[in-house]
Amino acid sequence: MLKNSPSIGTKRESSLHRSLKFQYSGTDGETEALSGSYICDGRTAGGELIEVQTGSFGPLRDKVKSLCKTEKVRIIHPIITKKFIELYNNGGEFVHRRKSPRKGSNWDLFNALLYAPEIPLIKNLYIELAIIDLIEKRIDDGKGSWRRKGVSISDRFLAAWHESVILKSPRDYYQFIPFKKKERFTVKCLGEKAGISTVLARKTLYVLEKIGIAERVERKGRAYIYMLK
Repeated sequence: MLKNSPSIGTKRESSLHRSLKFQYSGTDGETEALSGSYICDGRTAGGELIEVQTGSFGPLRDKVKSLCKTEKVRIIHPIITKKFIELYNNGGEFVHRRKSPRKGSNWDLFNALLYAPEIPLIKNLYIELAIIDLIEKRIDDGKGSWRRKGVSISDRFLAAWHESVILKSPRDYYQFIPFKKKERFTVKCLGEKAGISTVLARKTLYVLEKIGIAERVERKGRAYIYMLK
């Protein structure tokens, strides 16, 4: 029995996921590509497998480890720089459109890697960050999250594709740390210098420790001191 199937893979697929799947598979490639007992989002004309992952990489961990024993795999992870929210009433009529105040950044990758920090170490695999703008369609149907006051998220659409950032090996992750080798820093220092939250800085250093880029060298009070390897 297949571990994935076309019906499972596409039934709940968002328009964003579908757009990126077709874009990165290419006109001469294929989508819903079979490799052993797995179905992947796509395969390029050159034979590279494509996996589009909009959320955590945790669910991909075992799959890509298995695939990369015999195949080359590229994980496409969208980074949303701008999000536009379109609200519709329960009858499908457009109500209004607004721009979300939240802006994504490349650092969001470490939220996705938190539960699969070893993925950058896998041979034959690399990660591509797709820098995009997004349209999120919402419906005021009373069935959504209480935080959105019952408004449901109906779909997500690719509004614009800007560029990509390719991470082929652990060494490529040095670009995220604004410190020189042998320079000591804390989680708080990283957050302040990079302009990210302390929570995200802590997640980042957790991942970078796991892939051998950063290490804890000592502890002062309640704070750990880090250095780049």
